[in-house]
Amino acid sequence: MTPGPAAEGPREDTPLLEVRGVTKAFGSGRRRLTALDGVDIEVGRGTTLGLVGESGCGKSTLARVLLGLERPDAGTVRFDGTDPFALRGKELLAWRRRVQMVFQDPFASLNARMSAADLIGEPWRTHRDVVPGAGAREKRIRELLDLVGLRTGDAHRYPNEFSGGQRQRIGIARALALDPDLVVCDEPVSALDLSVQAQVLNVLSDLRTRLGVTYVFISHDLSVVRHISDRVTVMYLGKVVEHGATDEVFETPRHPYTEALMSAAPVLHPGGGSRREEIQLRGEVPSPFDIPSGCRFRTRCPRAEERCANEAPPVAARGTADGGEPHTALCHFPLAAGSSWA
Repeated sequence: MTPGPAAEGPREDTPLLEVRGVTKAFGSGRRRLTALDGVDIEVGRGTTLGLVGESGCGKSTLARVLLGLERPDAGTVRFDGTDPFALRGKELLAWRRRVQMVFQDPFASLNARMSAADLIGEPWRTHRDVVPGAGAREKRIRELLDLVGLRTGDAHRYPNEFSGGQRQRIGIARALALDPDLVVCDEPVSALDLSVQAQVLNVLSDLRTRLGVTYVFISHDLSVVRHISDRVTVMYLGKVVEHGATDEVFETPRHPYTEALMSAAPVLHPGGGSRREEIQLRGEVPSPFDIPSGCRFRTRCPRAEERCANEAPPVAARGTADGGEPHTALCHFPLAAGSSWA
């Protein structure tokens, strides 16, 4: 990996990314929209964090903060021990190499008038010292095409000559061109057919193993998140409502909102039959301009009591069998293992 700006000696066992209490709002007065409200996340080196939630929950805003495209109103972001929002000039440019993006639409994110080689090498126009010399760049493009499962002969083809899955592989190769430590994937397979989704997910998983890259993987597709993620963070109206190891969150969700999401996922027992009875949430997601008092999920939660309207819920933490990071839920009445509110 290409080294970034020097931090104060972060240890290998410290998280690559730490977000604490991040808040981000847009507008003012009655038209003030709080997209993120006290968000905490942590991403270990070489791991994948899945970020899930309904549209409007703040996933994309959080992604923009992680990429340095939005400055948080409050809270801290630490990347490898460094505050990226305190960097300027060459230090900031060096940091930007370390955080890259794979976009949702593999066609819209690629310039149709550029060849695959030009698209993959596009980041080097800004970061000229990463791969100096035309010969070195051509070699590196061939290596990147091979890494994502494309042929070296594809270098001079244009986006309209590729399938959707192949175009997304080009997008992945472009994201890897600067040897990043962290790649933010924003719904990277949602525009692809199911069979192609599996191929692209396998490419991402293989690259993580081979290169040690870290992912923040944003998706509304729970089966995709479960396939690729080590840990899962569930968001609702700008808040993190549950976080834990992937299997624990899927098998024993603690927040009623997570329980409802998991019940809707098409998971089958080996012998047939649905794993859970689907839980139908009542009502619509409240407007982010008029967030409910207390627990913001209470207007849709059958377990809600008067306390839920008057008090913000605490973080309920449960230890894990392996002694790792606790499984947490933002709820007055978190579900116990094996229970349900359906």
